Amino acid sequence: MAKPEISFKCGSCDAAVFENEIATGDKTIKIKKVSFQKRYKNSDGEWKTTHSLDVNDIPKAILALSKAYEYLVLSDKSTGGANSIGNGLRDDNS
Repeated sequence: MAKPEISFKCGSCDAAVFENEIATGDKTIKIKKVSFQKRYKNSDGEWKTTHSLDVNDIPKAILALSKAYEYLVLSDKSTGGANSIGNGLRDDNS
């Protein structure tokens, strides 16, 4: 399995950023995607992965996914890197 570019963990919730290559006609483009999972130990002490959340996991999942989104938006080379205007974040003062 490919190694993530970066991972954001909050408690048992993990959002990881991966870069995929997609072939479109005669050229290949790179697209970044986010994978989300929650890790837990079952009754036998084995580590398992799930996508189901209980009420206490929701804020942790939101934080991990928000950090992944922030990373993707602020590192978008097509918009000048750290410039947050015009790349998905809204600035109501402009």
